[in-house]
Amino acid sequence: MMSDFMHDDNQFNHPNARRRICNVCERPATVCLCDSIPAEPFSTSTQIIILQHPHERRHPLATVPVLNKCLRSCQTLIGRRLRRGGSALLDSLHDAATEENPKQCLHVAFLFPGTDLTPSMEINQWKSSFGDDDSNKFVLIAFDGTWKHAKEMVCSSFPFLSKFATQVCLNYDVNVDGGTIYNSELILRKEPFGGCMSTMEAVARCLRVLEPNGVDIESKLISVLRTMVSFQASFLKPLKPRPKLLKTRKDDEKKIS
Repeated sequence: MMSDFMHDDNQFNHPNARRRICNVCERPATVCLCDSIPAEPFSTSTQIIILQHPHERRHPLATVPVLNKCLRSCQTLIGRRLRRGGSALLDSLHDAATEENPKQCLHVAFLFPGTDLTPSMEINQWKSSFGDDDSNKFVLIAFDGTWKHAKEMVCSSFPFLSKFATQVCLNYDVNVDGGTIYNSELILRKEPFGGCMSTMEAVARCLRVLEPNGVDIESKLISVLRTMVSFQASFLKPLKPRPKLLKTRKDDEKKIS
């Protein structure tokens, strides 16, 4: 797909000129994703709602804007918590669940690792708890932000979400350090523990489970993400260890030898 760039004719002559931005993918020309993003967004029976922290809106590594261009049934809300008035769909689900005889026709899950106080169900297990007739009736809610922000967003949204949504998770391991872009091709930023991933990858993994053609959708989304990460990796330099950490590492090596 060809991309159309917004630029100033004198951009190369002006030292403070802004970078050319693609009108289609809305990314800088040097990392344009138009050749990877589908010409027509993928249709899914699963409805996806993403609560994006305000600080993430302009982050250069944010994957949500790209995800929105890849999926037709994907809505992004900007804020720090979910509550009544933020989404007509979520309001209707909340109201239906609080009625005396609730008739909820959609199965709703919000994606976040569980704790002792708020345990989560692995998404495959959650999906398997419904019959085949319910296979096209899912709503997936995800939170986009740093790990700290995401936890705050989930906690503040829990009183509202707990009325009608189930907390689900993908496989993760809190005892294993998270990866970085230098040891995994799909990681854009340092993750807090093993199994954590970008919002786009997490949604792709969930759709693999929830959608009838989920394997194909996941593969296509991951392909776009892989291109995005490869662009970013080409502009990054491996971090040098801080002096204190380097000294500690050398001392440990001497002890072992």
